[in-house]
Amino acid sequence: MKNDIKSSWKSGRNLYPGLFLAGLLILIGGGLNLAEAQWVSHGPEGGIIQAISIDPQTPSTIYVGTTGGLFKSSNGGGHWTAVNIGLTFPQISALAIDPQMPSTLYTATSGGGVYKSINAGLSWTRISSGVSSSTKALAIDPKTPTTLYAGTASWGVYKSINGGASWVQVNGGLSSSSPSIYAIVIDPQTPFTLYAVTGYGGTYKSTIGGGSWTPIGGGLPTSGIESIAIDPQTPSILYACRRDGAFRTINGGVSWTAVSTGLPSSGIRVIAVDPQAPSTIYAGTDTGLFKTINSGGNWTALNMGMTNSYILTIAIDPQTPSRLYAGSWGGGVYNSSNGGETWIATNSGLTGSYIHAITFDPQTPSTLYMGTSGGVFKSGNGGGSWNEANNGLMTRDIEAIAVDPQAPSTIYAGSYDGGVFKSSNGGGIWNEANNGLMTRDIKAIAADPQAPSTIYVGSYDGGVYKSSDGGQSWTAVNNGLTNSTIYAVAIDPQTPSTIYAGSYGGGVFKSSDGGQSWNAVINGLTDLDIWAIAIDPKTPSTLYAGTWSGGAFRSTNAGESWTAVNNGLTDLTIYALAIDPQTPSTLYAASYGEVFKSSNGGESWTEMNSGLTNLPVLSLAIDPQIRSQIYVGTGGGGSFVYTPGSGTRPDFKRDGKADVLWRSLLRARIRSD
Repeated sequence: MKNDIKSSWKSGRNLYPGLFLAGLLILIGGGLNLAEAQWVSHGPEGGIIQAISIDPQTPSTIYVGTTGGLFKSSNGGGHWTAVNIGLTFPQISALAIDPQMPSTLYTATSGGGVYKSINAGLSWTRISSGVSSSTKALAIDPKTPTTLYAGTASWGVYKSINGGASWVQVNGGLSSSSPSIYAIVIDPQTPFTLYAVTGYGGTYKSTIGGGSWTPIGGGLPTSGIESIAIDPQTPSILYACRRDGAFRTINGGVSWTAVSTGLPSSGIRVIAVDPQAPSTIYAGTDTGLFKTINSGGNWTALNMGMTNSYILTIAIDPQTPSRLYAGSWGGGVYNSSNGGETWIATNSGLTGSYIHAITFDPQTPSTLYMGTSGGVFKSGNGGGSWNEANNGLMTRDIEAIAVDPQAPSTIYAGSYDGGVFKSSNGGGIWNEANNGLMTRDIKAIAADPQAPSTIYVGSYDGGVYKSSDGGQSWTAVNNGLTNSTIYAVAIDPQTPSTIYAGSYGGGVFKSSDGGQSWNAVINGLTDLDIWAIAIDPKTPSTLYAGTWSGGAFRSTNAGESWTAVNNGLTDLTIYALAIDPQTPSTLYAASYGEVFKSSNGGESWTEMNSGLTNLPVLSLAIDPQIRSQIYVGTGGGGSFVYTPGSGTRPDFKRDGKADVLWRSLLRARIRSD
């Protein structure tokens, strides 16, 4: 189930069992609070792009939907601006623009249903009366744009004939066992004819505007279809794809033939047809973009200029089809002006990345690294600018980073599905370091501060692994661990043979012999999920644990007993913790859309949230030179830096109901990863 769920998440099609991991990210733009705003967006640029839509009348105007909100460009992708006011659930899964009045547009979200803007995205209103909250697909009638169709994650197809003011379910004939709709396309010449892809329940056609559906697919697999596209000049010709191939019909879906020559054997995600030359088709895959100019007779890879080739969505300029946009997993948007022959990244202002980890070069703190959904990013000027540092990485989903404290040009990166990578030249090039690792899903990395060639990793379903030779080989060290999913690993800086591991469902484990044996240390803590552990560098017997839904806990006796320290915490799910190395009574805790500070060792906490977007804060780091300067990484909104007295950013308001729902989805994702 892990691989299915994770690959579904990466596909941008939101295939969690009824829900999506980040389906309920919350981002409501409010007024500017100039006096108190302290957090400033800090890059890096890019993100997970799940939808792209081009204004058909003014193609230089483009909208992209990310896992952290909606962005708009008015200059062909040259620069992007967030347009999220009113979007309380900005995990965007689909977009649709009214072809007759392009200032009217719609967005489908995972968890919030459908939203509508009548002012080109400046503000949004939720229009989900009667429609399921988790929507995945949108289609708009080109001749009667007040007629819309929405495909949902669990409840089939909904239709509106009044511009989204109300919706009715139109599922007659659809398989009741697989009501998840991946895509809907409308015949542009006869809009009562439309097609719906259910992914694992077959492909369907309606000739009466959704009033009833008939399964189609002679020669088309009945499961796994994710994308469908229609020839606008000859609508009886359609193309569909699933992970292992592409298919074509010339008779409105009665029969299909495979058209996969030259395509990769796996990882095909999306398909799009050139509106002016429909024998030209593009396919987005896990390994880049492919093109055919003979209706699928053969395909050619076109990836020159793409540094991230995991393509989730494609958009073609309707007036100048040689101009294309491709949305990637973590790498943001790519633009081609020559039919895909070459590409350039166009991400200025687009901050939609997941930032899983932030760490500093301990000897040159102006150098820092981020592990993101788009790989590793490096800054040499304190985050003023960022560069990709992904050469040699076989995966771009980086969840943990550790820097050798004695030789900081040596860096380790832990990934979701690629295991551990090592760089010996400051991220210039990476090599796999997986010998002996039986798992490839790494959640945490920690290096021994006194002997940095000794490294520990926490993994999903593999427990703790140890390397004593700088990652050249690994050995599982799980004796006594009763939980095999480890989210956090922390090493006692004064006695490095003492290690703590935070687990899913098992609380904290402690080893006093370099990982050879472990004991649960949960007195007062019980079996909570542990997301973060921080050790007082001056008094290592004092440590803190951040939990799922239980808040923060403190131990003053090396884990023998724990006490909740939640006074002032308005949110009890703690994703990350950081301790001021010079003044350890000062610490920070990251939660959902909030950061808290304690100046008395956790006895009390105060919020420091002005200007921080209301997204989960997944990572925390303190600038070792300017300790009042804090860096955070969010789930879908990039990073922010806190410098007291600086910056003017929008204040954001919270939606308590959405908070609860988002957290339940993230927990499902982490447990299922």
